[in-house]
Amino acid sequence: MLTDALGRRLELNGPPQRIVSLVPSLTEWLFSVGLGERVVGVTDYCIEPAAALAGLPRLRGTKNPDRARIVALRPDLVIADQEENRERDVLALAAAGIQVYVTAIRSVADVPEQLERLARTLGAAGQAAPALEDLRAAIGAAERALPATPCPTIAFIWRDPWMAVGAETYAGDLLRLGGAANCALRLPGRYPRASLDTFMALRPEVILLPSEPYPFGERDLEAFAPYADVPAVREGRITFCDGTLLTWPGPRTVAALRVMRVGPKD
Repeated sequence: MLTDALGRRLELNGPPQRIVSLVPSLTEWLFSVGLGERVVGVTDYCIEPAAALAGLPRLRGTKNPDRARIVALRPDLVIADQEENRERDVLALAAAGIQVYVTAIRSVADVPEQLERLARTLGAAGQAAPALEDLRAAIGAAERALPATPCPTIAFIWRDPWMAVGAETYAGDLLRLGGAANCALRLPGRYPRASLDTFMALRPEVILLPSEPYPFGERDLEAFAPYADVPAVREGRITFCDGTLLTWPGPRTVAALRVMRVGPKD
């Protein structure tokens, strides 16, 4: 029986030849393993590989896909993600007779496991295997290099309200593998939201401000000025980072394991 990461049953007559991707990171992965020619529609937020995506139908956002246009494209398979996409859209597409494969990536280790399953579903296990082997090797190396004393860190993903990476998330596990002790785990929720006072009371030694989903920039540094006694602020360890490295599982994960590292100040 063919099932997705949520255990939902799919009925496919063969490897899908017309694919709609509603997940930017998985769109990039499809092209990276040589399946780009099968992609017939993507979201407005699917930006890589930019040249290859030019001219493909854009189907609005991950949270509000144009379901009517998706159905009209007659895809063999729609690829969605439990976190990126809404259950109501998955159910509506399924009710319209569209096969939907849903991933549910909550850790870095989930990435090779779930991409391998998806590759088998697409009849592309051989094509995907080399990159997945490299990814597993990179994960193993990161696990072996974990510091004895992780660095207290907060990675924000939004402001007004302030939100941070929390428990049972790919980004949170990536932080762990980068040597961070995620301060936000002391707050409830997978993406805790709280006042900046509450977050700063956790006294992080590093603060990460990614470029997405909220586009943090220099203007946002002013918000931290009142917290000069917090180690990250006092030591100037507020760091801007590439949001796609933090939150896009797939082809970027190997680079993310190398780049997204924190630790004691040199």
